[in-house]
Amino acid sequence: MKKLLPSHNFKSWKRVMLKLSGEVLVGKKKYGIDSEKLSSIAKDISNVYRHKEICIVVGGGNIFRGVSGAAKGIDRVTADGMGMLATVINALALQNAIEKNKVATRVLSAIPM
Repeated sequence: MKKLLPSHNFKSWKRVMLKLSGEVLVGKKKYGIDSEKLSSIAKDISNVYRHKEICIVVGGGNIFRGVSGAAKGIDRVTADGMGMLATVINALALQNAIEKNKVATRVLSAIPM
C-alpha cells in the first residue's frame, strides 16, 4: 500500500473519495463478486465512515468491459451501456454489504432506474 507523506493532515479532511476497481471485488474467484472480499471491503469502508464522509466510485470490469465487448463485435454504445450496468450491479452489491454494517448508503447513477 502506498504511504502518504507525513505532511498530510487527515484530521482536517471532512470527506474522502474512494475509487474501487471492479476487479478488486473478484477476490479469489475468476470473475463476478466474491462475497468474502465484498464483506471485507464493506467492513473497512464502514470503519472509515465512523470518522469521515465517504464517496465511492466503483467500476464494473469484474462483470463486463465495454471496450472488450466492442472488440468482440458488440456495438460500442451498447457495450458501454452494458459496462455501466455492470457498475450499477457492483454499486448495489457494495451498498448491501455496507448497510449490513449499519451504515446508510445511496447509489447514484446517470442511468435512470
